[in-house]
Amino acid sequence: MTAPTPTITPEQVRDIFKGLENGDGAAFFSYVSDDVDWTVMGSHPLAGRYPSKAAFVAGTFAKLAKVLPQGAQLHVENLVVQGDVAVVELHSLATAKNGLRFDNRYCWVVYFKAGVIVRVRAYLDSAMVAQLFEENPIG
Repeated sequence: MTAPTPTITPEQVRDIFKGLENGDGAAFFSYVSDDVDWTVMGSHPLAGRYPSKAAFVAGTFAKLAKVLPQGAQLHVENLVVQGDVAVVELHSLATAKNGLRFDNRYCWVVYFKAGVIVRVRAYLDSAMVAQLFEENPIG
């Protein structure tokens, strides 16, 4: 059995994620389909299934912006690409409004179609997210 031919390369994935590393969410989200199917796993204030880019941004990044003044500051640590799927390990280097270091680790399973992100399953430290919002309520 042969591995699927890559439709997305590791270099392309790194380029797409550079926006998140540089604090330019718009650059990253330009590669995300408007009708992306994005699930954030866990039981915390950001968890849930988001049926669109707008819903995901409103349910996660907009909430994080209220408690992380400099944003999530996500950095790619490792990635594996096979066919049209990338598994991306990320590390957040953010600081919350109250000074809490938000050094969360993420694993995103990212599905591409023609170079655009169409589905994501995101895993993270749920307890750390819960603590972030408990100590920095957004009302």
